Amino acid sequence: MRKLFLLGAFASALIISSCGGDQKKSQNTDAAAGTQKATSESTDAAPVIRNTVVVTGNDQMRFDLDEIRVRAGEKVTLTFKNAGVLSKEAMGHNWVLLKPATDVAAFATEAIASKATEFIPTGSKAIVAHTKLLGPNESDTITFTVEKGEYEYICSFPGHYGIMRGKLIAE
Repeated sequence: MRKLFLLGAFASALIISSCGGDQKKSQNTDAAAGTQKATSESTDAAPVIRNTVVVTGNDQMRFDLDEIRVRAGEKVTLTFKNAGVLSKEAMGHNWVLLKPATDVAAFATEAIASKATEFIPTGSKAIVAHTKLLGPNESDTITFTVEKGEYEYICSFPGHYGIMRGKLIAE
């Protein structure tokens, strides 16, 4: 009887653990606001292209969007929010859009030396647009225009660019 119980418990655990499925991060649209938001639901619909975007960063050094699609040649309005609770000095975040083919590691090294300008290298030709460095529950809205292409975005706070990055695709 005990063996039958253990076999049933093992089979139940196996069935439960195999039912998770493969969920991928996708973008849904908040139709009323016309913004992109990340969800854990998988969709087969065409990628959403919006020029009004809200991106959130957190204390786990993650952006909620790892891909953003916009219309090339049109004004993009991006709001970046720091949803974390740690201080700006310990875990500040920004959103920096870099030109295509930028050496991200070299840029990040340059940014580390730019503490006086909140880790935005003065005069850098690699930057397309950037937000301010934000503390907990702060936000910043910027506008910019990009030509067709793929751009990388990062947080330039020291040590964050390796994880806190994504791709902006202008179509």
